[in-house]
Parts: sequence; structure tokens; C-alpha cells
Amino acid sequence: MPDPTRLILASTSRYRHELLQRLRLPFEVVAPQVDESPRPGEAPAALAERLALAKARSVAALHADAVVIGSDQVAELDGLPIGKPHTHERALAQLHAMSGRRVLFHTAVAVVRQDRAFARGLLASVPVTFRALGRAEIEHYLQLEQPYDCAGSAKCEGLGIALLASIESDDPTALIGLPLIRTCTLLREAGLDPLG
Repeated sequence: MPDPTRLILASTSRYRHELLQRLRLPFEVVAPQVDESPRPGEAPAALAERLALAKARSVAALHADAVVIGSDQVAELDGLPIGKPHTHERALAQLHAMSGRRVLFHTAVAVVRQDRAFARGLLASVPVTFRALGRAEIEHYLQLEQPYDCAGSAKCEGLGIALLASIESDDPTALIGLPLIRTCTLLREAGLDPLG
């Protein structure tokens, strides 16, 4: 008999929504109410982990009968966080700074299930090497893709793949925004097996 437990994605990201649909589990979407500002001196990986858990907890507090998934992604260059650019000028600056460089994309996922006192997160850090990029090709990419809602402006599931020299990952969907291998691990631990 299928598990009647409700599953909620604590995210309004269309990328995470599309990825979670791959597991073929019915789920709801609830926007988390979380301040995403980094704390002074907070490392990018720690920021991603804290925010993923905070998002899941904020929604679980209102839905104690549900299994709640939270996730967050923070890019890192030279130890500093790189967030969503939101504007063309910031995206241009981000991609110029990452040209020819190795960038870490930290994607954290957390699952909270209040009725079992379960709250745990996992981190997937994906090293990405960018090709040396000229201004004209960056401009062309930005005009076509408009990746202003993506951390680091690199939309690898689209044309952004052409910006890259390599991706190293043991969880292939992590770079898009939700590491599904780690998500499945946490769901099983919380008592909701995607194959069960």
C-alpha cells in the first residue's frame, strides 16, 4: 500500500519542481519564509546547508504531518559566495570573474519530518571549470538564456553548458539545483521510499 504521507517541496524554484517530478511522487509546493542573507564570515557551503534546513523547517512548522524538502545553492569563487545575479550587469560581471576559473557550486538538500523528529541535510559540492570566455560570447549567452535567477549565472541545463570546460559530480542533478541521489537517501531515511 502506498505511503499516505504528504510530501512538500519548500521551494518556488521551477528548476527544483521539475527535478522532483522525476521521482514520480505526488507533492505540493509551499514557499518557505526564510531570510537568505549570509551571516558575517559564513562559508558558502555552510550558508547553503543552513538555508536548506531553514527552508524545510519553516514549512514543516506549519505542516507537521508532512515530509518537507528544502534546498539551496550557493556558488563559491575564491572562498566568497556568488548568488543569483538578478540583473544583466551583475551576470556579466559574474561570468567575467569566472572565466577560465574553477568554481564550486554547493547545493544542499534537507528533509524534515516533524512526526518522526527527523531533520537532516546533505551537501553536494560540484567543481565546475569555466572556459576562457570573451565578452561577446558572454553577452550572446546572456541575451539568449537570461539566467538571472541562477546562482553564478550558469544555467548548465541550457545553453550555459557551452560556457564550461568540465563538471565533476557524483550527483548529476546537483548543479541544476536539487541533488536527487541525496534527496532519495534522505527521503528513505525519513520513511518515504520513492521506490517503495
